[in-house]
Amino acid sequence: MRIASAATALPAHYYPQKVLIEAFRKHWGSRLNRFDVLERLHASTQVDGRYLAYPMECYPFATWGEANNRWIEACLDLGQEAVCHAIEQAQVRPADIGAFFFVSITGVASPSIEGRLINRMGLSPRMKRIPIFGLGCVAGAAGLARAADYVKAFPNEACLLLSVELCSLTVQQDDLSAANLISTGLFGDGAAAVVVCGENCKAPGGPEIVATRSAFYPETEYVMGWDISEKGFKIVLSRDVPEVVLRNLGRDVDGFLADHGLTRSNIASWVIHTGGPKVLEATEKALELRNGALKASWDCLRKTGNLSSASVLFVLEEIMQNHRPPEGSWGILAAMGPGFCSELVLLKW
Repeated sequence: MRIASAATALPAHYYPQKVLIEAFRKHWGSRLNRFDVLERLHASTQVDGRYLAYPMECYPFATWGEANNRWIEACLDLGQEAVCHAIEQAQVRPADIGAFFFVSITGVASPSIEGRLINRMGLSPRMKRIPIFGLGCVAGAAGLARAADYVKAFPNEACLLLSVELCSLTVQQDDLSAANLISTGLFGDGAAAVVVCGENCKAPGGPEIVATRSAFYPETEYVMGWDISEKGFKIVLSRDVPEVVLRNLGRDVDGFLADHGLTRSNIASWVIHTGGPKVLEATEKALELRNGALKASWDCLRKTGNLSSASVLFVLEEIMQNHRPPEGSWGILAAMGPGFCSELVLLKW
C-alpha cells in the first residue's frame, strides 16, 4: 500500500488576517462589547491570512440552505481541481481507481460530492463511493487509513481520497461565544486529494502505508463538534482540547510504534494536523518533539489556517514535495477530532 500522490487546491479569494478582523468588526459592531478581545484571539491563532470560497462581500448568506448550496458549488470546483492534480501526479488511469472516499464536515449533499464528481469528470461508473461525514479534523487521517484498508483488500486497484472543507460557510453570524470568535480567526477553506495504490498497482515513489491505528476516548463528546440548529453548524470547541492531546497522544503513539518494534526516536518525519497553536504545542510536548519537527505543520497553519480534515493532507503534500525524508526512514501521520479520537498512520518513505 503506497501513497502515490497528494495534491491541494485553494480558492482564489485570499484575505490577510487584518482584513478579516476588520470585516468582523463592521459586522458585529456594538454587539461585540470589546473588540480588543477579538483582535487578541485572532492574533493568538498565528495565522497570516485565509482563503475563502467566495469573495468577502458575498458573506453572510441569508439562510443555512443558501450557504449549503454554495458549499456544494464550491466543493465541486475545488474538489475537481484537487482530484485532477492528484490523478495526474499519481500516473494512474482513472479506470484503475476502484473506490472514491469523500470526507467533509462543513456541508451536506445527496447525491454526495464524490458521486457528483463521478458524473462531472466522467469517472468509472463502477467506482465504489464512500462518503464520510462527522469526523471533522480527524477525517483526513481516518480517510487515508480507510483508503489503505480498501487497497489492502483489493491490491490490484488504486483508490481516491478527497477532502473539501469550506469553514467560512459555517460561521454563525449571531454567535459571540469565545468558541465562535476563535473559530472565525482560525479556520479557512481548501481541498486536498490523495491517491493510494494497492501492492500490485504501479505508483510513483511515495511513502508506503505500513499500518494504521484508531483510538477513541470515551466520554469526551463535549470537547469538539457541532451543535446543529435551523441556522446550521454551531461550533463546539472546548478549552480542554490541548489537555486531551497531552493525556492521550504520547501513550497511543508509543503503543502503536511498539507493536512494530519502533520508538519515537525511529521517526524521521511527523505529518501532523494543524489544529492551532495550542494543539501543536501540546503535540510537541506530548511527543517530546524538538528542533522544528513540526515545521511543516506550523507553516501550513500560518499560510492557510486550520482546514479541518484537509489540513493533515496539506501537510502531507508539503512534506512529499519539499521536505521528503531519506528513503527507508519512518514517519507518522496523525490527526485528532470529534469523538474525541485520534487516527495514526505509520509510513515508510
